Amino acid sequence: MLAPRKVKYRKPQKGRMKGMSVRGSHVAFGTFGLKALEPGWITSRQIEAARIVLSRSIKKVGKVWIRIFPHKAITKKPAETRMGKGKGSPEYWVAVVKPGRILFEIDGIDFEQAQEAFRKCSNKLPIKAKIVSRREL
Repeated sequence: MLAPRKVKYRKPQKGRMKGMSVRGSHVAFGTFGLKALEPGWITSRQIEAARIVLSRSIKKVGKVWIRIFPHKAITKKPAETRMGKGKGSPEYWVAVVKPGRILFEIDGIDFEQAQEAFRKCSNKLPIKAKIVSRREL
């Protein structure tokens, strides 16, 4: 699972996911990309599940880029604990995703294969996503 080696703050606040993604909103490395259509948190387990599905569906022909990383720790209090007594301990890591963000990129396969791979991949994610292709400038 993905997790940062070192963070400035151990227990970050929740934050807001308002507006569109400013960075990482165009296909930079591959030919096709999976673009987020709604905001959400994607856990490191979900990223790993999507990566496995992509690598299995493209076999050894193509290349995959993961454009998101789980930087945010999500805390949880133990079960059957009374209110108060501070914030819980970090449980898992999430990537904060806003609409317009490219989540994964693929290269080396045709559109039909990429479409099928991204369809399987988006089933593993908690947000809606669509396939986009690279714009040649």
